[in-house]
Amino acid sequence: MVFGDSGEPGSVVALRPGNVSVLRPAEQIFDDMLAGWSGQQCSRLLSSKTIRTRERQIRRFADFCATSPWEWDVEEWTTELLSGPRPVTPSTIRGYQNSLALFCSYLTDARYGWADQCMELFGTHPVQVCHEWNTAIHVADHEARPAVRPLTRDEVQALFDHADDHVDFARSSKRKGWLTLFRDATLFKVVYAYGLRRREAAMLDLHDFTRNPKALEFGRCYGVCNVRWGKATRGSQPRRRAVLTVFDWTRPVLAEYVEEILPRFGLADAAVLWPTERQGRIRLAHIDDRFADWRDQLGLDRALHPHCLRHSYVTHLIEDGFDPLFVQQQVGHRWGSTTALYTGVSGDYRNRVLRHALDEAFTPPASGPDEGSEQP
Repeated sequence: MVFGDSGEPGSVVALRPGNVSVLRPAEQIFDDMLAGWSGQQCSRLLSSKTIRTRERQIRRFADFCATSPWEWDVEEWTTELLSGPRPVTPSTIRGYQNSLALFCSYLTDARYGWADQCMELFGTHPVQVCHEWNTAIHVADHEARPAVRPLTRDEVQALFDHADDHVDFARSSKRKGWLTLFRDATLFKVVYAYGLRRREAAMLDLHDFTRNPKALEFGRCYGVCNVRWGKATRGSQPRRRAVLTVFDWTRPVLAEYVEEILPRFGLADAAVLWPTERQGRIRLAHIDDRFADWRDQLGLDRALHPHCLRHSYVTHLIEDGFDPLFVQQQVGHRWGSTTALYTGVSGDYRNRVLRHALDEAFTPPASGPDEGSEQP
């Protein structure tokens, strides 16, 4: 991309010199618009994945309309998304509409010159087609499918036991893949032990685990997990946080993997915690696939995915009596309401809380010594 002397990055001046003509101007202008929008988003430090996803959504909308941006209509497209045997979810529709609204805002911004260029070439110009009367609004706090829930303690234990059984069988049979099975089993335990997202766990290095001077029970290395690849927002860099170790079994699980298993991979970069046999980092898709395999073998709900272990972490800490603010800070939520959405405490827990409250409210205080009685 070559920028002109007077054009802003992503503007028509920067992308198309005035002395260049094209055979199919409508198609070429649309491609240039997308290229300019991509450059604008890069300048805002948005991730390449976000940019590519938005471009695919815009191209899908353009293919549906079979017209140029200055002739678009969003209502029919939304109706199409909601119809058919597999209608998309409201959150997906909002994402599509948000991408379209951002693209139209870019096109109609006078600083980029696309409206003037279209008026010169086609006698018309793009307009904002998304407004408050034809787009979905976010009114519900929680829109996840009911089947996507925290795992119970028994289900978490069954998943870990099942993973260990696979490791033991493969190792005793001297099968080639037992190292990766051991790695994956440990990874899921770490995801649950610290309430991590997939990417947060996949990007961990050995030096991310440090000592907690206030919890010497976890040794010199496993008292704190320093997350460096937390969820980013609005083009920011990945957010960091320190997650304190709370489960007593975390230290021996990590120590066994780091001291006995990890050296067997023969890494060139010894800092990588979850390596592959080809010296790379574990892929997020592999984490999903492995979890799905073990989940299906156990007969668990097919809607469950690795992020449910993070929900389980939040739920079980709350059930164990940890302060909600502590749990919120552990998982890196900005708002307590987000943590509350993750929490799915059991009926037994709610009944225990209710029983405790009722006992305090209705149990009369213990009677003291009778008035008028002589004190010794």
